Amino acid sequence: MNMIELKQVSRRYGAVQALAPLDFSVKQGEFVTLLGPSGSGKTTLLNLIAGMVRPSSGRIFVRGTDITDAPPNSRGLGMVFQNYALMPHMTVFDNIAFPLRVRKLPKDEIRRKVKDVLDLVRLPDIAQRKPKELSGGQQQRVSLARCIVYNPALILLDEPLGALDKKLREQMQFEIRRLHAELGITMLNVTHDQDEALSMSDRIVLMNDGRVEQIATPDELYRAPRTAFAASFIGTANLIAGTVHDNTGEHALVSTPLGMLRAAMPSQVARGAAVKLLVRPESVRMMATPANSDLTFDTAIADGRRHAGTLVDSITLGSVVRHHVRLPGDMQIVVQQQGSRRPATHARGAPVVIDWAPEDCQMILQD
Repeated sequence: MNMIELKQVSRRYGAVQALAPLDFSVKQGEFVTLLGPSGSGKTTLLNLIAGMVRPSSGRIFVRGTDITDAPPNSRGLGMVFQNYALMPHMTVFDNIAFPLRVRKLPKDEIRRKVKDVLDLVRLPDIAQRKPKELSGGQQQRVSLARCIVYNPALILLDEPLGALDKKLREQMQFEIRRLHAELGITMLNVTHDQDEALSMSDRIVLMNDGRVEQIATPDELYRAPRTAFAASFIGTANLIAGTVHDNTGEHALVSTPLGMLRAAMPSQVARGAAVKLLVRPESVRMMATPANSDLTFDTAIADGRRHAGTLVDSITLGSVVRHHVRLPGDMQIVVQQQGSRRPATHARGAPVVIDWAPEDCQMILQD
């Protein structure tokens, strides 16, 4: 059953199209993230579902009921904001109890529900504190608790982790996923943080310039992006422009500034088609010179092609090392290797050789 279904929903502000007409659905119990840069339309889409904004066209359904014209407070939805939106003069207990009191629940039931939800978010001993006495992570858990306590059919999360530092953000990602798994509540999250989207989501809706670029699982979006925008927005991408020269073999042969490259084809692509080739940094292998390296390149896998270049820089990012290699024509390729305790053996300006397997070179049609 679909929890949310949008049919040809759009939004215009005068001459500006903030959201192009789209069809979109979220299954019951799913965790779906709207991901994209500023101005991509993700917050507009969330506000349309929440009832904060009316669509210029189309209809919105929640559990099969048309809510397009319903006011926000009658939609049965919960919302968690980036700034927590806690009432500073109230205790944690009163903040969480507020939506239950609005619904006129008995006092004993309110006390029980607040206690249960504080246990659920692992904050059982802070009921009498004020929000200013809590850390950012604790305030966000209270905000979640206030939303969960009245058991909404759907929770909308508007950049809920944006105000937290990196470590707290990672902890809260885990906590939100845990709550989602335990409660089975449908969640729709908005973020511009790709790591957050990849780590938390069942599916991601990647948006750009008011349109949906791709809807896919995190793994599909990373490994099989359909557009150059999707490839470059998710993770780090080496994109090489080219033209399809031959499409008759197991791999397409593509003419590029690096010469003829073989690439995997997602589907049959016409000869002469303008494409971009995507090679993820972790798929690229690098050595100082063919003669002086302890790395052995399998020429069958590498298709007999290697590319000589110059190491521009190496950056250590915790468990990985990212190398930037300049190739002829001033093209730069990023190479990512697992870090090791051994000191770096490649100095800036050193000549290096890189290659990759044809199956790790994916063809994307030009946008």
